[in-house]
Formats: sequence, C-alpha cells, structure tokens
Amino acid sequence: MSIVLIDQAISKPATDQRTKRYLPACFIIAGLAFAATAYAQKPIESAVQLDAKNELVPQNLLRLVHAPEVQRELGFSPEQVNGLEEFFEHVDGTWFRSRVLAVDKQRLIMAELETKLHAWLSQHASTEQRERLQQLEYRSLGIRMLLRNDAAKQIGLDAAQRAVFNKLARATQDALAAAQVAAQKGEIPETLQSAAMEATQAEQAALKTQLRPEQQQKITKLLGAPFDTSTLERIYPMAPELMPVEHWLNSKPLQLKELRGKVVLIHFYAFQCHNCHANFKHYNKWQEEFGGEDVVVIGIQTPETSTERDPQAVTAAAKERGFQFPVLIDLESANWKAWSNTMWPTIYVIDKQGYIRYLWQGELNWQGATHDKTVHDLLIKLVQEDAELASPVEKTPEKQTGNL
Repeated sequence: MSIVLIDQAISKPATDQRTKRYLPACFIIAGLAFAATAYAQKPIESAVQLDAKNELVPQNLLRLVHAPEVQRELGFSPEQVNGLEEFFEHVDGTWFRSRVLAVDKQRLIMAELETKLHAWLSQHASTEQRERLQQLEYRSLGIRMLLRNDAAKQIGLDAAQRAVFNKLARATQDALAAAQVAAQKGEIPETLQSAAMEATQAEQAALKTQLRPEQQQKITKLLGAPFDTSTLERIYPMAPELMPVEHWLNSKPLQLKELRGKVVLIHFYAFQCHNCHANFKHYNKWQEEFGGEDVVVIGIQTPETSTERDPQAVTAAAKERGFQFPVLIDLESANWKAWSNTMWPTIYVIDKQGYIRYLWQGELNWQGATHDKTVHDLLIKLVQEDAELASPVEKTPEKQTGNL
C-alpha cells in the first residue's frame, strides 16, 4: 500500500485494508533495553498517545522515515541515515510482530514507537528536518490529517467541524470494511462498491463545505512544498533475523545479514499442508531461474503435525518435491514465533537492504489468482533495483551486518 498523496485539494484517506496484500498501516517495545534507555519518552508522547486512540487516523510516521526518498527529501547525511538504520534494528522487530495483534494494541505499540522516533529525531535531526517531516506526515494522511489533534488545533477546527469529519471518516471506514468482508468471500457486490465510493467522496467533499477559506489556507501552509507520498515503496520494517536451529537442508545455516545485496524470498510451509503444495512449483521455478545468485529462496518448515516434527520425514519430503533451495527445519517453531507467522503458506519478499517489500498468505493461484506473477515481477524489479537508489548511504560491513 502506498502512503496517500495530499495536496491543496487533499486527495483521499489512507484506509485501504487489504491485509493479505500488504502489511497493515499499524503493522507496525517490549523488551528492548536500548529503546527504553536511549530513547526515553518526550513530552510529544501525550499528543501521539491521544491520536492513537482514534483508529480513523493512520499512523504513517515510521513508514515514511523508512523510505529512501523521504530521507533524501529531509537532506539526511550519511551519518544520519546510518544512525536511523541502527534505530530501525532495535524497533522494527516489534513493529513487524505487532501486526497480528488487535487494532487497539497495535496502535498503542505504534504510538510508543513513534514517541521513540520523535526522541531520536530530537537528538539527531535539525529543526528544519523535523518540520519538513511533519509536513510530509500530514500529506500522507490525506483528509484524515484533520482528525489529528495537533493539526485540528493549528487549523482552528471547532468541535462541530471535528465531529463532522469524524462522522464522515467513520462512514468511509465502515463502507470499506463491508466491501473488504465481501471481497474475502468472493466478488464485491456493486452496491457495496458504490457505497464505499460515495462515502469516500462525501468525506473529501467536506473540505469545501465544512472549512472556511482561512482554514484551507492554513492547511496549505501545514503541508509545505509538494511531495508525492503515494509512490513510496520501501515503507515496511527490516525483516527479523533467522533464529538458529539444528537442522538445515541444502545449505549451511544462513543469516539474513549475510545475504545483504541479494533479494531473499522466504516461505513458511509444512510438508503435509495441501495449500502449501500448490505453491511448491513456484518456489522450484524461482530457484531454477535465479539459481540462488540474485535471489535466494529459503523455505522454513514449521511443523503442524507430529510427522512434520521428524527431521528425516522433512528431508524425505523436500527431496520428493525436488527442493534445491535451502530449507530451515523449524522444529521448535522459533522462527514462526520470531516472525509472528499465523498461517501456512506465507511468503515474504525481502530487498537487498534487508527490508520487507511484500507479504502474501495462502495459495498464489487460489481461485485463478496470479500472485505468482506479482511475486516474480517484484523479484525481477528488486534484482534490478539500483542499490544506490534503494539506500543512499554506502555502509561499512559492520553497519550492514548488525543484528536486529
């Protein structure tokens, strides 16, 4: 999902919720001593925590600062980018794992992470850089920036106006949720499509009908210079490191930090899982096509049945299926837990810098779908992606291989 563009006629809210296509907006600490000490909470926390209670307000800040384009727009130095990535190494695991929690818990965790990020920025970024990032965050929210307490105060929205915008946002959210439920069951009825479109249009139209001219001028000032946040792609966390296990097939034990510079496709499977079987041909095809050079395919066999807990049975099944790619035998489900995985099969695509760029759960060709093509096209794109473009800083080996 792209972060949404907002200009003088704020375009649309960031409310797309196709969770099986991408990681949720609040996808994004518990147990991190570094974060608890080095990034102590700042006064800004109260505003962040307050907004966290309103699920209609997207939480985009961490996603924004992960994007190289945003880092360049802010004029971050190589030292700042390296420091930011060190910060990511300490917080991205919690962000990633929180995606499986209830929305209210996700949002509280996200608020904690945003608070820590603000603290990091206060120490390492200039006032001008922080102000520009605030502008980009407002842009990414679309019309939903009006639901933010800080923005509403600066624009001068009264209680009645805020109530109207909240009501319209809720109507849009409910209409999109109904369409999402229908989509999971099959086709979306035209009535639900129309309802979602009408609710979205009504929310956007309120900009002209509910705001006074001077308030619209204040919005323009808050947004700053134009910047298209809708095209940002690297907006998800670093992938968790692989947990050490006793058994690997077709390879020595691997670590993701050792694979920087290569695209990595990780798939969780269980060899007796019928849905997993449907995807095996694609993994074999990609292994054959890329040969482990530009793209490294890694299977993680996490057991569901007692038979799948037998390393010899796992090995025999992998041989029978013609697997040539590395297989991590996750007998204790350590990697399943570290990745907060929830179903078999699940696929993750990781770019050359170690960031998650795609997640898919289920069969790639379920009911005629062509998600195998989506994944293949992304692999090609990421292989061709200019490393300099993807990461504007040439790092030392120590920076590249730091643990999460």
